Amino acid sequence: MKSYDRFVVWLEYLDSERKRSEGRRIRLDSCTRSPTLEELTIACERLKLEPEAQAGRRPGVSARVSGYVSIKKGQKKPKHAIMMQIARELSNVRGQRAATPKKV
Repeated sequence: MKSYDRFVVWLEYLDSERKRSEGRRIRLDSCTRSPTLEELTIACERLKLEPEAQAGRRPGVSARVSGYVSIKKGQKKPKHAIMMQIARELSNVRGQRAATPKKV
């Protein structure tokens, strides 16, 4: 059932490999290449947005399995401003993961 007190942020909104016509909603220079649902969830948690992650396929998009995070609407900002914050934090999450040495 649809929850009217939450925003939905699909991975496609923040994916630099997608065109605007394919669902990207953020400027290309602010996006991350092929973000994962785990990275998106971590970015939303760091911003204290109370995320609820869900794997799935966005309607009207290719058969590629994707996912989304629903976040509480309690902020006094429009959805696009919140998505820009998420995009910046997602870039930080990706950078920290790349800098962390992998265990062998």
